[in-house]
Amino acid sequence: MPDTQISAIICTHNRDTYLGAAIDSLLAQNFAASFEVVVVNNKSSDRTREVVERRLSDPRLKYVYEPQIGLSVARNTGAKVSCGKILAYLDDDAVASESWLQILYSAYEQNPKLAIAGGKVTLLWPPGKQAPVWLSASLAGNLGAYDLGESTVYIDNPGLTPRGLNYSIRRCFLDEIGGFDPNLGRVGKNLLSNEELQMTELALSKGWEVAYLPNALVAHNVSEERIKRSWFFRRGWWQGISECYREQLAGTAGIGQLVRGSERFLRGLYKALQCVWDPAERFDKIVYAYGQIGYLNAAVRGLVSKNKQ
Repeated sequence: MPDTQISAIICTHNRDTYLGAAIDSLLAQNFAASFEVVVVNNKSSDRTREVVERRLSDPRLKYVYEPQIGLSVARNTGAKVSCGKILAYLDDDAVASESWLQILYSAYEQNPKLAIAGGKVTLLWPPGKQAPVWLSASLAGNLGAYDLGESTVYIDNPGLTPRGLNYSIRRCFLDEIGGFDPNLGRVGKNLLSNEELQMTELALSKGWEVAYLPNALVAHNVSEERIKRSWFFRRGWWQGISECYREQLAGTAGIGQLVRGSERFLRGLYKALQCVWDPAERFDKIVYAYGQIGYLNAAVRGLVSKNKQ
């Protein structure tokens, strides 16, 4: 699409229930210049293609099929087929506010050093459901919740990086670092993560800036399966593995991981005992400790693999 200023990209895998609303929220954007919407079908086996085809009469919408499963792979495919100098990624189960693209684009236009930006994320609970009493504010972040306040914040702590479901990046920066790393990011049903954290680390190390924009608002649907303790344990396990992989990619892996992981595991259990009367904080610390088992498991595998080489 000629003169496209920003490309909104949805990478989707078997989420036809939510996908239509996500696309519609992008096509309804109040954006002053030219934009496009790219849907990357990441080997879905549901009605994804049908959902998109019902909307293809809109010339701003583009559809592409990516047969290799993996969120980072799909994101890179979306970048390749899109035209905008700014890439805005929206999850397939999220809904963007009508000024989302305009707020993101304006931030990049006003700050040539801005490499990455994202905004506030609120949660949409299933009908008749609400946040369980055992869900802490920290664990709500695993569902996508993200709120750093009502003012713009320039991120200097990678742990506060914008959520991937409401995420934008300058194309020239993405090209500079070679795209999203396929070793991180979700692949099918695994919950590998930390790719956004790694991107922020790279941006800051290269002199770029990363921003939280409170008015670039997105609402994220919470599926029924995620309102279960078992999902958070699985998410915590994969978070530990993701952190281990990130350290391996950064060249900081080694025997020290066993010490760090063990200390964090014991710290999590100790804090869980301290929060025995607070169900939300207690569960939070137990999930944290469980995640360290995943971290240690991956660390041991990494050391064994290294010794075999």
